[in-house]
Amino acid sequence: MLPYRSEIRNSPKEQTLKIYLSDTSLDNQLKSLLENIHGIRIIEVQESISRNRAKENLTIYLKEDISINILKEKIDAFLENYFEKIDI
Repeated sequence: MLPYRSEIRNSPKEQTLKIYLSDTSLDNQLKSLLENIHGIRIIEVQESISRNRAKENLTIYLKEDISINILKEKIDAFLENYFEKIDI
């Protein structure tokens, strides 16, 4: 099982990024680390209501002038590096 999955979500108000972690005990720790990435306005730990997903997720709201695709690439690279260090 992969340690995380990220996806772009569209809502009526704005696009967000959702991060689903296999180990939800890491939610708050990763939230604190991700908040330092340029382009993130706010991160919330939310309960997931969809089927076949982790029970919680990190919902990331972007600043207005940031491309969601570029920010997703940055976050994915950060998470890959983070989990690679843990696996060593």
